[in-house]
Parts: sequence; C-alpha cells; structure tokens
Amino acid sequence: MTSDIESILKKLNRKELLELAYNKKINIPKNWSTQFIIELLSLNLEVGEIPRSKTKLTKFKEKPETAPIIIIKDLQKKFENVTAIDSLDLEIRKGELFSLLGPNGAGKTTTLNILTGIVQPTKGNAVIDGFDVVKNASEVKKIIGVCPQEATVYSFLNARENIELFGKLHSLSKNHIEKRADRMLELLGLTGASQRRAGGYSGGMLRKLNLIMALINDPKIAFLDEPTVGMDARARRNTWEFIGSLKGEDKTIILTTHYIEEAETLSDRVGIIDYGKLIELGKPEELIEKYGVNNLEQVFLNITGRRIMEGL
Repeated sequence: MTSDIESILKKLNRKELLELAYNKKINIPKNWSTQFIIELLSLNLEVGEIPRSKTKLTKFKEKPETAPIIIIKDLQKKFENVTAIDSLDLEIRKGELFSLLGPNGAGKTTTLNILTGIVQPTKGNAVIDGFDVVKNASEVKKIIGVCPQEATVYSFLNARENIELFGKLHSLSKNHIEKRADRMLELLGLTGASQRRAGGYSGGMLRKLNLIMALINDPKIAFLDEPTVGMDARARRNTWEFIGSLKGEDKTIILTTHYIEEAETLSDRVGIIDYGKLIELGKPEELIEKYGVNNLEQVFLNITGRRIMEGL
C-alpha cells in the first residue's frame, strides 16, 4: 500500500505536497528534499486522503506580502545600437525568491550587472534597500552577495582557502568565516573535497564553491546568475535544497536560470523577460493557470517560443 501512495504522491509538485502536509498538521523542515517529504507523507496518509486534483487542496497559509526591497523604474541599457534592457519596471519584495527568466540575450544578466554595480544604466534607476545602485554603489555592495554566471575561483587554492579569502575581503572574523564555511560546505556536499585545489574540481563543484563564496558575508540580498550550470541532476537537486533553505534566513534571492523546473520549484514569483522587456510576471502557479498549461516551462515556451525556434 505504501508504494501505491508514494506513486500517487510523486505525481504532485512540491507545493501540493506541502499543502497536504499542512492539512495533516505535519511539520516539514524547509530544507527537506521532495523525496523526503514524499516518504514522510506516505507513512501518514491513506490513498483516499490524497486529492487527485489540486483544486481540492486547502491552500496553506502564505506569508503576507512585504514592502519591496528592490525597485526598478524605467531602466534602459544600450550597447551602441543594441537595446539590452528596454524600459524595465519591476519591484522585488523583501524575503522572496524571485526568478528572472528569458532566452539567451534577453537581458537577464545585464539587469543583474546593473543591480550589482558592474555596469551603469543608460536611463532610469534602480534602488536596493533604499540605496541607488549608481549613486550609492559602495553601500549596495555591503548588503549583497553575487554568484556570477562564470565560476570565479583561484584554481591554485583549495575550497577553504578561496572561501577564507573572500571572507577576509568582507572584513569578516576568522571564527565567523569558519562557522559559515563549515555549514555551507556540508550542505552542498563539499566538505570531503574542501582541502583539494579548486583547479581539480568539476564544473558542478566549482559552481557550488562559487555559491558559498558569494554567500560567505551573509548578505541581505543574493544575486545568483545560473548557479546550477554544469551540475549533474543529483548535484542540481542538492543545490536547489540549499538555495531553498536560504529563504529561512529571511534573505531576498534573485535567481536567473535556464532550468525552468528550477524556477518553478524554488520561486515565490517569476518574471519573464524577452528583447529586454518584462513580458510576464507572477507566481508560478498563477501563470500556469493563466495559460492553461501543466508547468512553467510550457508557459515560457508559449510566450518566448518564437525566439527559441529561430535560434536567436
């Protein structure tokens, strides 16, 4: 019977599983994997208690909406005759995990580069926690962490040495660095390889190390640009759990990814950008319902499919 229950539960997404747990008054730790949740529910549910339609589920209580911590108004960025960002207006709330999705060249990374002070906008402005990203760039950098698209580590140093170096750049104490490094290395499965030179790491391991380095200063806001590129399926799932656990620390996370399932699983809201314009915005489940499809990837393909098919 348990195997029958598990097979039914596996057809539900994470949010539906959490709704079931809420209705049964089962406490689920935020960093638990979906498989762990399924195994726990299978021990506490009968087949008849599992709704076959999500409309029968009673929604678990969500946190009330909070004030925006990032405000983007009429943002534009041009590179010679190319408009990378075109009149972008967007607000991201404090404590939410927000995913910015779009095809290659849509303007995702350029948007992150402006928000993190790497490039300046041609027009418009962006404010992070009350600080203008151009006028108050030094203040912004004190409260953010950035995991760039390309892994940036020193290959001749081991993982701990790389982490310690970045911690010192943030003027953190040795004790603080060690405690946060120990915890994140364990959560991301790098403890055993932490004394090895980073030059011998796989692409997925480098991405994990880069993620730890970006978060060692315990930032209020974390920008994660394609953090799971180069990882195998198991490592990607492990990293999803780690990123999801950051929400329990009341951090605001801005994620860009080409793995649409990743955004659907992790995000409170998603914004879909194409040709530098924001073309859709909302909670994953709301967008799925709006377009009458089964998952967020189908939403994405419906509104950006022409560009993907053309290979632009």
